[in-house]
Amino acid sequence: MESEKLVVISTVGTDNHEKATLPFVLATACQSLDADVVMFLQSSAVMLAKKGEAENVKADGLAPLKELLDTFIEMEGTLYLCSPCIKERNISTDDLIDGAGVAAAGTLANEVMNAKSVVTY
Repeated sequence: MESEKLVVISTVGTDNHEKATLPFVLATACQSLDADVVMFLQSSAVMLAKKGEAENVKADGLAPLKELLDTFIEMEGTLYLCSPCIKERNISTDDLIDGAGVAAAGTLANEVMNAKSVVTY
């Protein structure tokens, strides 16, 4: 049986630790249920995949973002960052954590059209 695909779109970055962390809580929970999870970070959320940023995001009552992000990648989640969003913030691909990819709207549209569910934060 093929696993279900979930796409999680996040637009919240380091300015709100709780809202930045919650998409990763959902993503890793779904991965533990054998779902194929694709995360697409847009707007200020792209900062979360910049080296050294996730370590500083900690929301009360939730696992630290760095731990969740590492788990997401280790569980073979797909992580995309919005290419215009990183360009706007002068982030190069060398600045990104291992496992992060860069994509534009066409990739997101394809992932959304092929997913069973899409969640936006």
